[in-house]
Amino acid sequence: MSKKLKIGITQGDINGISIEVILKAFNDPRFYEDDIFIVYGSPKVIAYYKKNFELNFPHQTISKAEQAKAKIINIINCNSEDIKVEMGESTEIAGLAAYQALEKACADIKDGHIDVLVTGPINKKNIQAAGFNFPGHTEYLSKKFSDGDNLMILMNDQIKIGIITNHVPIAQIPSVLTKELILKKIKIFNDSLKSDFGISKPKIAILSLNPHCGDEGLLGQEEQTIIIPAIKEAVSKNIMAFGPYPADGFFGAMKFRDFDGVLAMYHDQGLAPFKIIAFEDGVNFTAGLSIIRTSPAHGTAYDIAGKGIANEQSFRNAVYVAKDIYFNRNALQILEIQRVNLEALKKDIEEINKNGE
Repeated sequence: MSKKLKIGITQGDINGISIEVILKAFNDPRFYEDDIFIVYGSPKVIAYYKKNFELNFPHQTISKAEQAKAKIINIINCNSEDIKVEMGESTEIAGLAAYQALEKACADIKDGHIDVLVTGPINKKNIQAAGFNFPGHTEYLSKKFSDGDNLMILMNDQIKIGIITNHVPIAQIPSVLTKELILKKIKIFNDSLKSDFGISKPKIAILSLNPHCGDEGLLGQEEQTIIIPAIKEAVSKNIMAFGPYPADGFFGAMKFRDFDGVLAMYHDQGLAPFKIIAFEDGVNFTAGLSIIRTSPAHGTAYDIAGKGIANEQSFRNAVYVAKDIYFNRNALQILEIQRVNLEALKKDIEEINKNGE
C-alpha cells in the first residue's frame, strides 16, 4: 500500500481562478481519497467560493499540518478575517493573501510537515507589495530551496520544455546567456529527467537563440560562440544533448516528439508553443530544488474569474505530477541504499575470503 502523502496547496491570487480550479477538483471525492490535502489560505474566502460555485465536499479548519486528516479538505488559515474578494481585479490585499499562504506552506514543507507543494497562480505585480521581491514563484523557491541551480519545466504527457533564462526581459537575454549557464541548465534537466521522471538515458533538444540558428553568424553569433560549445561539452559529459534547432521548424515539424525534453533559450520561445500544445492540462515543475513543487501552467486569468468556466485539469495534473515525482525520487533513494549495502556486503565477503586464506 502506497504512503498517504501530505499535499500542501497554496490558494494563489484570491481574485483569479486559482481557488475555483482547486475547489472544482475537490468536488470529486475520488481526487482526495488517497492522500491528505492541506490548503493554505483563507477559510472565509474558500467558503465564499464553495458557496458561489455550489460545490459540495467536506472541509475543516486546522491550526497546523499535523492535525490534517484524510478524506476531508484541511484548511490552514494564513490571512486576516477582513480579507475581501474582488473577482477579476488585481488588489494589494490579494497579493498579501497569496504571499502569506506561500510563506506558511514553504515553512511547513521545509520542516517536513508536508511532502509536496502545489502552488496556485499568483499575480507577479500585486504580490510585490507584500514583500515578495522576485519575478515569480521559481525565483522565490530557488532562494529558499536551492543554491540557485534550478530549472523551470513546463510539461504534459506530450512534451517537457525547460526554460534557460526564466523571467528575463527580451532585451537582456543575450547578455544573460553564457556557455556556463546553458551547460548548467542542461545538466539540471538531464538529472531531473532521470531522477524525477525515471528516464534512464534522456535525449534533450536545445533550441537556438537567433532565427535559422544564426545562419552561421549572419543573424547572430550566439549559436557559434555560446550554444554549440555548451552542447559539445554536455556531450563530452555523456549527456545526450542535440542541436541547436531553430524553434519555428522544430515545433512546426513536431520534432519535440523525438526527444524526452526540450530546452528553450527564453520564456516565450518555450511557453508559446507549449501552451498551444498543452493549454488545458499543462503543469509547471521546478527542477533542481530540495523540495517538490508543481503548479498549474496557467495564470490568474482575471478575464474569466468568477464565471465558473475555468478548467481544473491543469491543477489536477499538477497534483498527479508532484505525487509521481515524490515516488520516483523515493524509489531512486531505495535503489541507492541497496547499491551501497550491496557494495558493503561485497567488501565484507572479500575480507572474509581474504582472512580465510
